Amino acid sequence: MKTEFKHFQIAIKRLYQNILGFEEGTDIDATIEGIQKDIAFRGHTAWILIFSILIASIGLNVNSTAVIIGAMLISPLMGPILGIGLSIGTNDYDTLIRSLKNIGIAISISLITSTLYFMVTPLDIEQSELLARTKPTFLDVLIALLGGLAGIIAGSRKEKSNVIPGVAIATALMPPLCTAGYGLANLKFEYFFGAFYLFFINSVFISLSTFLIVRYLKFPVKEYVNSEKMKKYRTILIAFLILTVTPSVIIFFNVIQEARFNVIADNFIKQHASVEGSELISSKIEYSDTLSVVNLYYIGDEIDKNVVQNMDYKFKQLFDENKSVIPLTKVAKIKVHQGSNNDIDIESKMTEFKNDLRIKVIEDLYNRNEEVIRNKDQKITFLEQEVVRLSKKDTLPLTHLSKEIKYHFPDIGKFAYSKTVEVYTVNDTIYYDTVPVFLIEFTKQYKYSHRKQVISKAQNWLKVRFDNEKIKVVEY
Repeated sequence: MKTEFKHFQIAIKRLYQNILGFEEGTDIDATIEGIQKDIAFRGHTAWILIFSILIASIGLNVNSTAVIIGAMLISPLMGPILGIGLSIGTNDYDTLIRSLKNIGIAISISLITSTLYFMVTPLDIEQSELLARTKPTFLDVLIALLGGLAGIIAGSRKEKSNVIPGVAIATALMPPLCTAGYGLANLKFEYFFGAFYLFFINSVFISLSTFLIVRYLKFPVKEYVNSEKMKKYRTILIAFLILTVTPSVIIFFNVIQEARFNVIADNFIKQHASVEGSELISSKIEYSDTLSVVNLYYIGDEIDKNVVQNMDYKFKQLFDENKSVIPLTKVAKIKVHQGSNNDIDIESKMTEFKNDLRIKVIEDLYNRNEEVIRNKDQKITFLEQEVVRLSKKDTLPLTHLSKEIKYHFPDIGKFAYSKTVEVYTVNDTIYYDTVPVFLIEFTKQYKYSHRKQVISKAQNWLKVRFDNEKIKVVEY
């Protein structure tokens, strides 16, 4: 039995060496030389870094994944990070100091370049690619560690492969630094610290993976350290890694909790948020570990307080049913938002405007040729019906609409509403079309591109909101 078990162990070891073993074919000297050669940032390397940072910043600015990937492929940032792992693994303190110095230079160049870019660019919209780098989680730690392992194993081989570019893309060192520059340029320090922390954990765990493979492959040690010092260094390293990982674990936990709460809230909105006589136009979920609120925005008939209380009770009941060992939040509640009725003065002014417009159109009809005059009764009837429709059925909940516009478009300070009549002729026959027009004024002097974008979004939203493709939005 002992002999058979020994043969089994030998067979397993051979199978491991044939399939998973990578010690053979390792070029230690060439690996050390290649890493040390890529550590320094001066001359052409510094310029390549500047250009790659600019490309990545533009990619984040226009939300282009392809451009961001291109920037990561040409970035030389990996050099000093691998140098840190190599120097710790071989006890090469000169290389360690050199690597730390150059990674500091690289970070400074990157932050200055990206900050200057985001200070001068006219595009100041926070795109999804940029926001994705502001909240690193434990998954980013795993990506950096696994990517670093793949990179150093591939880099240590005599035969080179295309793994290194893939590692550069997966670990994403460039975008976080660019996002940090955006945070500095716009004084949004939560973006700066979040993005810089992502870059920091990527760098630390790429260096750690390099250190592990260097030790596993038994790279030659430059300076031997006694067992007591080695034990002390190991303790410091483990403590440093725990401190580095802890914030990402907390963020990852919060992300999971928020996602679970959002699922419960979405299910509740689908099942219980419909109210007869009122229309749910929007919802907003605000999550925190102490108080989480589901805001529901309605138009239509005023919702009775008992209905709101019943809705809140059902939500708390649904929330309690889905509680786990670790609660999602301490308190969860429903908050209903609904505006009051239309302003009477504004409605009366709109009616006066429509009546004046009707008189002018009728006078214009009698000044036309005989063919138009023969059709005057039809035109007058149409206009009278239009006035009745506008005064009775087409009034807008302006007070509530003001709150909706403020919620969806905070850059809009004031707005005015009116209806204009477009007059056009087809085959010598005059036609009239009523066009709803919203005049908006911004809270401050934004860039033209931003104003144009807000106007376009507001117009599209109002068309959907009132199911009317004729609505126009103009700035005054």
